[in-house]
Amino acid sequence: MAQSGSEILNSRTGQRTIFLRTAADTGGAYLRTETFHPPHQPAEPEHVHPFQESRCEVLSGKLHFCIAGNERIVGPGQAVDIPRNVPHYFWNDSDEEVHAIQEFRPALKIEDFFDTYFALARAGKLNEKGIPANVFHMAVLIREYDQVMRVTKPPRPVQLLLMGLAPFGRLLGYQGTFR
Repeated sequence: MAQSGSEILNSRTGQRTIFLRTAADTGGAYLRTETFHPPHQPAEPEHVHPFQESRCEVLSGKLHFCIAGNERIVGPGQAVDIPRNVPHYFWNDSDEEVHAIQEFRPALKIEDFFDTYFALARAGKLNEKGIPANVFHMAVLIREYDQVMRVTKPPRPVQLLLMGLAPFGRLLGYQGTFR
């Protein structure tokens, strides 16, 4: 479980995240993180936060965002607000590290999602696209974090079918959290 001041590293992308204010600190109202995105960071998969609004304020460098199909570059002192359930993704296409502050409202289980996926990356359990290599593990994770993070591909009906494999994944010992 994330605590204020704790730091996690995604060894696949090089992204570092420091938890500034956690769900426990804010009574679940929001999660606030400080993030560092290395040069030429790959784009994350397009996704939505179905029940959360997110905000990213860039402190230094420039992040590229694609929000609902529209590209935008966000530089120092600028912020982007992303309404809930709007498809988006971002990446760092520059030669310098980007430093930003991100918020998610309400917090829900988003900090557990980041903790789990960064730990999976460090353990070498994600493929080159950042997806769990084992389909049963993926099914457990998709079900666990369905309220905070949904990729836009494959289509939702396929994701729902995949979630149906989650009980089998749990029988095989896969958990929704990974530390």
